[in-house]
Amino acid sequence: MAHEPKVLGIVLAGGEGKRLMPLTADRAKPAVPFGGAYRLIDFVLSNIANAGFRKICVLTQYKSHSLDRHISTAWRQAAMFGDYITPVPAQQRLGPRWYTGSADAILQSLNLIYDENPDYVLVFGADHVYRMDPRQMLDQHIDSGAAVTVAGIRQPRSEAHAFGVIETGPDGRKIAQFLEKPADPPAIPGSPDESFVSMGNYIFTAKALIETLIADAEDESSMHDMGGNIIPTMTAAGLAEVYDFADNSVPGSTERDRGYWRDVGTLESYHEAHMDLVSVHPVFNLYNQRWPILSYTPPLPPAKFVEGGTAHDSIIGTGSIISGAHVRSSVVATDVAVNEGAYVEGSVLLPGVRIGRGAVIRNAILDKNVVVPAGAKIGVDLDADRQHYTVSQTGIVAIGKGAAVHL
Repeated sequence: MAHEPKVLGIVLAGGEGKRLMPLTADRAKPAVPFGGAYRLIDFVLSNIANAGFRKICVLTQYKSHSLDRHISTAWRQAAMFGDYITPVPAQQRLGPRWYTGSADAILQSLNLIYDENPDYVLVFGADHVYRMDPRQMLDQHIDSGAAVTVAGIRQPRSEAHAFGVIETGPDGRKIAQFLEKPADPPAIPGSPDESFVSMGNYIFTAKALIETLIADAEDESSMHDMGGNIIPTMTAAGLAEVYDFADNSVPGSTERDRGYWRDVGTLESYHEAHMDLVSVHPVFNLYNQRWPILSYTPPLPPAKFVEGGTAHDSIIGTGSIISGAHVRSSVVATDVAVNEGAYVEGSVLLPGVRIGRGAVIRNAILDKNVVVPAGAKIGVDLDADRQHYTVSQTGIVAIGKGAAVHL
């Protein structure tokens, strides 16, 4: 029997998520609810767990309570087989300081790697919406002999300047440069109109990762960042390769949703990703049971439609009641009530939201437990909305958890 590589998963979940305010005012970005039944971190954890890697440490830092609670509740593993998915808070193991960067987060958590003694370490981000089989990426990493393999997604070259971009050699695999938001992104060999954008997912040979982290810690000029320092260092040494996300084949995927990946770091992208879910043939299919997105849903009754309440092109979560109201092109999470005469369109309603009689909600994101009074209008007069709420550049109105709604 061939040797099964020993793999440790590390998920970086310590970011503040400032661009997602007010959704991150009271929680870490990976804990933000998504898709009516999930949290953002469920996507990366599902990908890693579905691939058969069941030893995962989630590094947390800012406003981590709801994230810690969700992982502890939803992601219990079978202790009999030594599996675990566990949140690991910043512990100041190297002195009285918090994490100074993503690389420093792993440096301060090297005890996790020493204890597990893996052959390979997956270091994945915690706040993207996508399906991926990391085992296929690991197979390429092992076959190549690289010290690090970086997942790259093909993006139009004209748009790649907003991301970290991977320049490869003529073979299309060996990384020549790792560029942060370049003005003139390099093209993929053989595809002049595309660039490789880093997905923030890395696979390291454990020994090389440890050595590079320790060396980086001694460099006073370093920002101690994975994408900004660790990957460029390994690239300069000729030890880095790219994995083309387009080559990843997930069971149950279709041509329509294969290769889907969203960085939901802004209110606009968060809203757009939800709109991707609600079309008749969704761009991202939550209903693929061959590669399920796993989570915990409270034990609530099925959704109910009464008094002529309707919903079109929408997702309605368990425990929600649409009573004499109309919902269109929206994602309604669990335990939401939309009352008589209300109209909701192009919106995202998170758990516990209450919409009063005759209220109108357009192109809005309402966080948990927001109560909209009868007759209130949100997303109708953006100038008025800006006086009380957060309004994005594209006109998405966001109201934070439990915030008061004005008539």
